[in-house]
Amino acid sequence: MEKISRIAKDTRICLFGTSEGHTPLEFRPMSVQHVDAAGNLWFLSARSSTLNRQVSRHPFVQLLFANPAASEYLSLQGRAFVSDSQPLREKYWNPLAQAWFKQGVNDPELTVVRVQPEQGHYWDSDDGKTVTFLKIAVAALTGTDLPTGISGEVRP
Repeated sequence: MEKISRIAKDTRICLFGTSEGHTPLEFRPMSVQHVDAAGNLWFLSARSSTLNRQVSRHPFVQLLFANPAASEYLSLQGRAFVSDSQPLREKYWNPLAQAWFKQGVNDPELTVVRVQPEQGHYWDSDDGKTVTFLKIAVAALTGTDLPTGISGEVRP
């Protein structure tokens, strides 16, 4: 839970993948509004969007996070749920969303999407960006093995 929350909060933008029930997935950038204590990730989305249409038919999704500055990466798979609950719209609304939802929190197009992760994988560095870069350079120059950092499965 801590790993999901930290990487998602630090990165803020992910590639949100949906499908028509087959591969390849269709990805689009989405901003994470919140990660709750249960590990659910919350997004704002338009009612008439391809994302909402695909989630309503095929709720399995994939989220990809990349934070190269911190050498952190996260891939999550799970189920997405679309809601037009007014309390949820108010809870996850933020002023930047006004750019997409001109009528604000009461815009009829505004919906909230909850992604409930079921499994995932992370890649992380136990060193900062500079040390990681130096390790890569040394491995390339000397032909030695590259320290791989930290990786593992995540399950909420």
